[in-house]
Amino acid sequence: MNSCTEGLTGGLQDIVLYSHFVPAAITLLLITFTLIKTRVSKLALIFFAFGLLVSFWLIADLIAWGTVPNYYLTYFFWSLADFMNIAFFVLGAYFFGVLARGDVSIGEKLAYVALCVPAFLITVSGNSVVEFNQAICEAANNNLLTEYKLFAEGISVVLILISLVVAWGKSDIRRRVQLSILTLALLLFFGVFAGTEYISSVSGIYEINLYGLFVLPLFLLILTFAITDLKLFQLRFVGTQILAYVLVVLVGSELLFITDSVSRNLTLITLAMSLVIALLLIENARTEAAARVRIEELAKDLSAANERLKELDQMKSEFLSIASHQLRAPITAVRGYAANIVEGEYGPVPENLKEPLATVQETARLMVNSIEDYLDISRIEQGRMKYEKSDFDLADIARKTVNELTPVAVKKKLALTISAPDDLMVNADIGKTKQVITNLIDNAVKYTTEGSVTVTLERKDTKARITIADTGVGIPADEIGGLFEKFKRARGANKVNTTGTGLGLYVAKQLTEGSGGKIWVESDGAGKGSRFIVELPAK
Repeated sequence: MNSCTEGLTGGLQDIVLYSHFVPAAITLLLITFTLIKTRVSKLALIFFAFGLLVSFWLIADLIAWGTVPNYYLTYFFWSLADFMNIAFFVLGAYFFGVLARGDVSIGEKLAYVALCVPAFLITVSGNSVVEFNQAICEAANNNLLTEYKLFAEGISVVLILISLVVAWGKSDIRRRVQLSILTLALLLFFGVFAGTEYISSVSGIYEINLYGLFVLPLFLLILTFAITDLKLFQLRFVGTQILAYVLVVLVGSELLFITDSVSRNLTLITLAMSLVIALLLIENARTEAAARVRIEELAKDLSAANERLKELDQMKSEFLSIASHQLRAPITAVRGYAANIVEGEYGPVPENLKEPLATVQETARLMVNSIEDYLDISRIEQGRMKYEKSDFDLADIARKTVNELTPVAVKKKLALTISAPDDLMVNADIGKTKQVITNLIDNAVKYTTEGSVTVTLERKDTKARITIADTGVGIPADEIGGLFEKFKRARGANKVNTTGTGLGLYVAKQLTEGSGGKIWVESDGAGKGSRFIVELPAK
């Protein structure tokens, strides 16, 4: 390497200055920003030391090129270059170990130090340079130190890969992507640095090494993002930073080869415009990345809130189950004793008590039905609802249900009729199917003030269909879609029946679908009655 200023052409002299000053300045800015941003964290301190060594090496190499017309300074910095090279390679490996694994053992730290010791001893003993020609400002390096430098660089790369392998098995997918990017950034940093230096020394074209130095801050930029936890690992943002940097460097490098003033001025204007465009690109990418980070944070908060809501819903369901169980026993007892009294098991019943006792019976029946709905909802939401399917005659079940509810219909002066074939076999849960039919007929009676309730059974291809039609309040078209939701009741339902909870149809839908069937409702509008239809797999 020629390190005499007189031996450098004007263009090469400019390249030497730019290729060392620009990366050194950017590196110092990045490591200082990292130190401030992280409030002097351990990782930032290691990164700061690493970047400082890189910057010192750049300054030392710049002086070794003979840019300072002083023999002693040139000799001094030339003699330090190889040791500083080894030191920042080893420090880079140590930095990655802490970044990837959180920390390294005492033994590993001693190994990192031991890797630098031979180069340090050779340098402080004054043997790093075996000969220096003052006339042409050129040195002959110690071959042993040069070979050891290659060895130390190789070991540093191996240590980085070992840290990656150790951290890989303990990381999730997102962390593995980050580690891959960081490893690639650090290895490219070392690869560009050592590779261009080797190619330059072999080919004698030292400009290759000089241009390679411009690329180094790009990889340090990625490492800075990781340390400062800016959550800007979006490739678009990093790519924009790199693009902006390359754009400015390419335009600025033209100044090194331009001699006439007009072209230089035009290039300066272009450079200024490139800087503005680069800043705008970076700011836009930064804003987009920050917004994306904010969305990710909101998504995490929403996920945590959702988990909390699930816990509360589970607690609600458990409370509902316990409360319903506690209520069912006394209400059933009230209903049973009222029935026994009406039937005369405790003696003759005065005429003036029969109607109040019938009201008690009916009210208790409605309360038991509501409690059963609450219990069913609790079982459904907790996933404890069990279905025992079997083959049975749906027509027989429907007739028995109609017979049971006929007294309720007669009391309201409604005609309750059924039309069914002799038998209609289905495969479903018999208990839950009866519960659904009872619920639907009972609802039809409740919400019909005059007219009739008709139950019709028929076979439709592979399905058995039961239709409960009434001449009651009807359902507006805009409410049909949400009628099977919890606590949903049609408009005007309260005017006819104030005891409804809005749970019966929700439970009927869940039980029907759990048995492999489906349920829906049809209505010609408010005041025009309704048709609730259930289909189950026929045999």
